[in-house]
Amino acid sequence: MGKLYFKKSSKEETNVQPRPAKETIEFLLSYSKALNVVEYQNMKFETLLN
Repeated sequence: MGKLYFKKSSKEETNVQPRPAKETIEFLLSYSKALNVVEYQNMKFETLLN
């Protein structure tokens, strides 16, 4: 049963780390800059400033 869920990785696969695309980083940064959170009496309102 364990063979179904676990795959042995080679040495090459363990050394390679995934890198996000430049577009992904730019999207997340622009989204976080545009996000505005306002708290009013125990409530949170999230608005996008774009």
